[in-house]
Amino acid sequence: MSEHSSTSILSSNLAAIRTRIAAACERAGRDPSQVRLLPVSKTVDEARLRDAYALGLRELGENKVQEAQAKSEAMADLPELRWVLIGHLQTNKAKYAARFASEFQALDSLRAAAALDTQLQKQGRALDVLVQVNTSGEASKFGLPPDEVVAFVRQLPAFSALRVRGLMTLALFSDDESKVRPCFVRLRELRERLRQDAPDGIVMDELSMGMSGDFELAIAEGATTVRVGTAIFGHRPTPDSAYWPGFAGEPR
Repeated sequence: MSEHSSTSILSSNLAAIRTRIAAACERAGRDPSQVRLLPVSKTVDEARLRDAYALGLRELGENKVQEAQAKSEAMADLPELRWVLIGHLQTNKAKYAARFASEFQALDSLRAAAALDTQLQKQGRALDVLVQVNTSGEASKFGLPPDEVVAFVRQLPAFSALRVRGLMTLALFSDDESKVRPCFVRLRELRERLRQDAPDGIVMDELSMGMSGDFELAIAEGATTVRVGTAIFGHRPTPDSAYWPGFAGEPR
C-alpha cells in the first residue's frame, strides 16, 4: 500500500468515527465537543502515527509502557503529542511512565499510586489519572470492584502528584447491548456518587468508556472519552489477548 493511500484510508476512518460520534451525541442530546476521541495506537508503527499526527491527532493511547516509551522517544520531535497510558501498570514500570506519560487511565491500586507519585515527585511532574473500575465483574479484568472505589478514592489525596480526573472501565466484550450497557451505567452512577463524596482536590468529571465496538452505547450513557483503535488504524497483527487479559472476541 502506498503512503498516500494509507494516509487516505486513515483520514477516511477518522472522518467516519467523528461522524458516528456526532450522531451518537445528537441521539443522546449531547454536544459532540463533550466527547473526546482517544485514538488507541498499540502495535501501530511510527510511520502511520506520523500520518495521524499530520491529520491533526495530538493524543495517542497505549497499553504497554515500553511500547509507549519507545514511540514517545522516536517521535520526540512532535512536541504537541501527548501519550495516554490505558493499560495496567506494574509498579516497577512506574519510573518509565512518570517520564513521558501525560495521562494514566488505569489506576487501580494504592501500590501503583504510591510508585507513580514517588517517581513523579522525582521528575517534578504531575499526572492526570483515572481510576479503573471493573464494572463487568470478570475475574480476568483489572480494575477495582465498584464497591471498593469510594474508599480507594478517599485515600488518593495523599499522592499530591496525581491529579484524579474521573473513572475508566472496559465493558463486557459482547455484541449483546443488554450485557454491555449496564457496565457503562454502573460507571456513570458511581461517578455521580463520587461527585458528592469525593475529597477536596479530587475531580470526577471524566468517564473513559467505550471502544471501537461499543463507543456509541458509551456515549449514550455519558462517556467523555472514547478509546478507539481498530476502527481508526485497522486490525492489529497482535491479538488483543496480548493486551487485555482474558480477552475473547472481536478486536476493539
